[in-house]
Amino acid sequence: MTLFLIVLLAAIVFEYINGFHDAANAIATVISTKVLTPRKAILMAACFNLIGALMGTAVATTIGRGLVDANAINMVTVLGALVSAIFWGLFTWWLGLPSSSSHALVGGLCGAAVATAGGNLGVLHWVETINGKTSGLLPKIIFPMFASPLLGFVCAAALMLLLYILLKRCTPYFVNKYFGKLQILSAGWMGFSHGSNDAQKTMGIIALALFTGTNSGAFEGLPQWANFLHTPEFTVPRWVMIFCALIMAAGTAGGGLRIIKTMGHKMVKLQPVHGFAAETTSAAIIGIASHIGIPLSTTHVISASIMGVGATKRLSAVKWGIVSRIIWAWVLTLPITGILGYLTCLALHALGY
Repeated sequence: MTLFLIVLLAAIVFEYINGFHDAANAIATVISTKVLTPRKAILMAACFNLIGALMGTAVATTIGRGLVDANAINMVTVLGALVSAIFWGLFTWWLGLPSSSSHALVGGLCGAAVATAGGNLGVLHWVETINGKTSGLLPKIIFPMFASPLLGFVCAAALMLLLYILLKRCTPYFVNKYFGKLQILSAGWMGFSHGSNDAQKTMGIIALALFTGTNSGAFEGLPQWANFLHTPEFTVPRWVMIFCALIMAAGTAGGGLRIIKTMGHKMVKLQPVHGFAAETTSAAIIGIASHIGIPLSTTHVISASIMGVGATKRLSAVKWGIVSRIIWAWVLTLPITGILGYLTCLALHALGY
């Protein structure tokens, strides 16, 4: 039971970091275009993140049972995954790089599972069928990791070019005035989509810990009031959904100005119409992914969408030096957190857990 409480605390820390790290992606453009002040944007994002986090559990199910063999999961495995993801999230936040909390958690979970299985890579589910639906690392993580940024870039650029054509006779005053208002709606949608995808990842981890604790006998002898912890089958209890939603909203309210500066100022200079195109594209892609259970990187999608709208101005408008640093952070996230998860799990076993 003590180990479960440690896991729960680590999940709280991860979800809070996810809130102020990844939620910054959702509101970076609306702040950089000066449509909303940071305080108003963060408050709006926190509210929409909270609502979005309560919408479904498809992504949580993918995280909890679609990526690794359940027999290779115990409390130490879950703790190792969370510790590695927390470290990477804080490190990239300190550098001001918009890395993926999603991939950090998945990488940590895979590495920790391999360590628990004694180095057996066979515990990783590359392609898996659950209740007639395809899951696994390749269709749910690896393929979307490459496809989603490309889709975000192309779709955002296409939408921006369409807006250029439709608005070519409008004055800059008209465009900024009306798209400033529309960008508030697109930023709200982006916050909602972010909550519906990212909060579910921690839901899946906590549900996995509950399932593991119940079946390993860790919750035996608990008083009757604690029966809500017993989860004999992998499901996401309602209290876990509400709990994660509130923690993510609190993290969002904590802000993330380091990431906002990189996303909204350093990559490309944005106007409200550019912010609207990037946010609308990203929100649509992330919303679809949440519906079909893909734990997408919201960071990758919004970053690529911003690059896409910036490239329509001219290719030199995008500061490709900053972009290259971001891409390196994307590429390194899975392998580094996998190694960290593996080593953390070994260290915890060596300490007697």
